[in-house]
Amino acid sequence: MRFERDEKGHVYLGKLEWVIELLIVLSLVSIAVETIPRLPPRLRGSLRLLEIVTVAIFTLEYLARLILSRPRFKYAVSFYGLVDLAAILPFYLTSGVDLRSVRALRFFRLFRMLKLTRYSTSFRRINRAFYIARDDLLLFGIASLILLYLSAVVIYYFEHRVQPEVFTSVIDSLWWALSTLTPSLAFDEGSPVTLGGRIFTFFVVIIGLGLIAIPTGVIASALAKARQETEETDAGKAEGEAK
Repeated sequence: MRFERDEKGHVYLGKLEWVIELLIVLSLVSIAVETIPRLPPRLRGSLRLLEIVTVAIFTLEYLARLILSRPRFKYAVSFYGLVDLAAILPFYLTSGVDLRSVRALRFFRLFRMLKLTRYSTSFRRINRAFYIARDDLLLFGIASLILLYLSAVVIYYFEHRVQPEVFTSVIDSLWWALSTLTPSLAFDEGSPVTLGGRIFTFFVVIIGLGLIAIPTGVIASALAKARQETEETDAGKAEGEAK
């Protein structure tokens, strides 16, 4: 069987991709079903067998991609490489171990959901969009953290003397700043009672509304550019096949 590679050197497994995609969905369903209390022993045994078969196939898939990708190390440390590894690693780490703290690693089986992103053009386009906008989003994230910290400090000095039990410290005030900068959250961390605190809260809320719009515009622009790149790539392939 001949395998193709994408522009990053990652291998494409052809029709086997559909089998793996189906196994991912079945695995996610089994994770939900096994949490039902008082499952019949036969059904629980079937789920365990499905888990073993799924992990075995995912392991073979991971090894095949690792061996066939060029360069191999680049795949191993890539997003999809780490996701593929995280999808199988908890099974091997928890097999035969009775420690509850180690069994908690089975939670990371949910990383299998991220494996579905490999098989969707839309997900790949979103991934490309985030890659295009990574510098802008990083700058926005840093600016948001700075604004969050400054908001906590200012409201602390406004309200601490009047409400010491609510605004105990700058650390406690961070929760107020987070809930105020993101109006959709409702932490109920107390309301300012001083005139300066209320005026400051007004400006923080206005800034918070703007914070929602900035990354939305950046990502929308990046998605449009990613779509254009995809269309140009598809047109180039079609033109090459026509020749």
